[in-house]
Amino acid sequence: MAEHQIIVTVQGVDKVGIVAKVTSVLAEYEVNIEDIKQTLMQGHFVMFMLGNIEKSKYSFKEIKEALIKAGDELGMEIWVQRKEIVDKMHNI
Repeated sequence: MAEHQIIVTVQGVDKVGIVAKVTSVLAEYEVNIEDIKQTLMQGHFVMFMLGNIEKSKYSFKEIKEALIKAGDELGMEIWVQRKEIVDKMHNI
């Protein structure tokens, strides 16, 4: 299962439309959102999402590039990682 999961991290100054923009890109690229957590700390927005790309016709690279572009448009930092890689890094 982890081989089809991605972790999306979004951070930056809070503004209207962050969640809408990121989730729109995920929907467009056929990524299923399995979990989402967000917080606001003194005007700084942070969101973590767990997505599943198993049924997407797009590659991980295409999805990652689209999300990074959305982050640039929002003035936010967006990181996209494969969950299995993150899991392995934490098991070392």
